[in-house]
Amino acid sequence: MDKHALIAALCESLEAEIARATETAERTRAGAVHEEARPENDKDTRALEASYLARGQAQRVVDLQQALKLVRFMEVRAFGPEDALGISALVHLQSDSESRWYFLAPGGGGRKLVASDDTSVDVITPEAPLGRALAGRVLGDDFVLRAGGRAVEWEIHEVR
Repeated sequence: MDKHALIAALCESLEAEIARATETAERTRAGAVHEEARPENDKDTRALEASYLARGQAQRVVDLQQALKLVRFMEVRAFGPEDALGISALVHLQSDSESRWYFLAPGGGGRKLVASDDTSVDVITPEAPLGRALAGRVLGDDFVLRAGGRAVEWEIHEVR
């Protein structure tokens, strides 16, 4: 799997989401300042609520742009068997019932990418529970991750 291709796909996904979020923020802002949003009396809070929503949508755009910048300019490195995992690690985890690939990135967590060999790769960030669990570990390490009311034991099977 080519990490640079994964990064390009992640950037493309973030750019598309930025475009959608920008459009949504602009529509929300337009609705907040529209004449029909003006309060009819001192108890009418529609305009205030619309302005809060518009502000939140605008902040989402800023957050996505920051994530894109972090991903675009992250240092890409190769990880050997003795190297502690960190940003840009491509990690293959195995449990008794599952086998999955993860890409540790500074932003864009929660996205699914497809590598050139049609392998599914999940993007995680260091802030995610799995990202925290992987931090500092090396090839061959086992760890238990508790999620959704169950505990799963994972082994770091491969690192790139």
